Amino acid sequence: MKTDTTYKDLSPEKIENDLLQTVNWSRSHKLWMTALTIGLVVCLYFYYTQLRDGLGVTGMNDYVSWGIYISNFVFFVATSLIGMLISSVLGLLKVKWITPIARIAEMIAVAFAFVAGLVIIIDMGRPDRLHHVFVYGRIQSPILWDVVVVTTYVMLSLLLLYIPLIPDLAICAKKEGLLPKLQRRIYKALSLGWANTPAQFKIIKNGIRMLAVLIIPVALGIHTVTSWLFAMTLRSGWDSPIFGPYFVSGAFVTGCASVIILMYVFRKQYKLDHYLTDRHFNLMGKLLVLVSLVYVYFNINEIIVPAYKLREAEAGHILDLLVGRESVMFWIVQVGGLIIPFLLLLLKPMRKPGPAALISLIVVIGAWFKRYLIVIPVQLQPYLPIQNVPDSYSHYMPTWPEIWITVASFIMVIMIITLLAKLFPIISIWELQEETEKNQQS
Repeated sequence: MKTDTTYKDLSPEKIENDLLQTVNWSRSHKLWMTALTIGLVVCLYFYYTQLRDGLGVTGMNDYVSWGIYISNFVFFVATSLIGMLISSVLGLLKVKWITPIARIAEMIAVAFAFVAGLVIIIDMGRPDRLHHVFVYGRIQSPILWDVVVVTTYVMLSLLLLYIPLIPDLAICAKKEGLLPKLQRRIYKALSLGWANTPAQFKIIKNGIRMLAVLIIPVALGIHTVTSWLFAMTLRSGWDSPIFGPYFVSGAFVTGCASVIILMYVFRKQYKLDHYLTDRHFNLMGKLLVLVSLVYVYFNINEIIVPAYKLREAEAGHILDLLVGRESVMFWIVQVGGLIIPFLLLLLKPMRKPGPAALISLIVVIGAWFKRYLIVIPVQLQPYLPIQNVPDSYSHYMPTWPEIWITVASFIMVIMIITLLAKLFPIISIWELQEETEKNQQS
């Protein structure tokens, strides 16, 4: 198996032929999209019932007014940050091994950021009043800040995905026997008259560099502002000045794990062993270890500081997590979803494609439940004692409509990534060809 990332033995023609195979729609992919569409329609029926009957069909109540919808929103925003880390930070540092991975990271960023915005609409009891946020929104409101940064990040992520695609779109437009005529015409229009000239390459590289710089503060802002939705309240468990960096570090963990999973799926599906090599998985595994180490630090801070002071308002929340009704989920998430995967990835055999993908899947599942623990238990410790209210107010259990609507959001993410992967090459052809030519000349 080839593990050398310099691609010295690959000709530009072979790179082009290998990477364009992903654009073809096979029968299995059509069946896959059909299954996803059917699943989405079923899930959207439950959203229709929510629109018809109101948020009463969910498990949310006067105390837990943010349920798994907001947990899901935080998770999706977190995962979308990986585009910034891979394409912008490592790209600006000129880390060469990310070349085959950057577009995969951007597809994840676009899909998760776009659906994160839809999840907020799902959580609204009156989505028909969404425009009120823009018409009557107050600049003092963190919710308005969140809407602005999410929208801006989606647009910048689309540009960061599209601009490096332009040379590849011109390549796709010329493949007469491979793609339908209409599809090639669309590619030609989207390639904006690309003629492969040095001047055009200079423009596109400058554009990519400018976007990479712009997207860093926006990406940091999107999850920092999301954390402020919690931290700027007086609730014990949310009232913390570390929530910004805490959320960002957790986002990098979730994003890195998601990239490893998608790398493994694409490598297996399209036989891209020569492009998504063992070395890429090894390095992504090391990156996941690094960001996990930072995240562990913030997790310790999240508990040890309030636990040391143990003010009366915080005692109930901390004890609930450590030894109370949420303790089983808390310790499974902390140990099984973070500590054990972190320790396993320190071992080189665990950074091989198969083990790394499995560990990453466990990390992603643990990350979703971690967002649940951030959002839900705090609301079960109200400002005033719970009294003279229905017993259901003292706990929260998502209903089937909530669960299926949440499943719908994941289906939408998978559909977007599938469409992007079938419409465009998942690995940058021109960048890999350019790298190959430089390596052959050296």
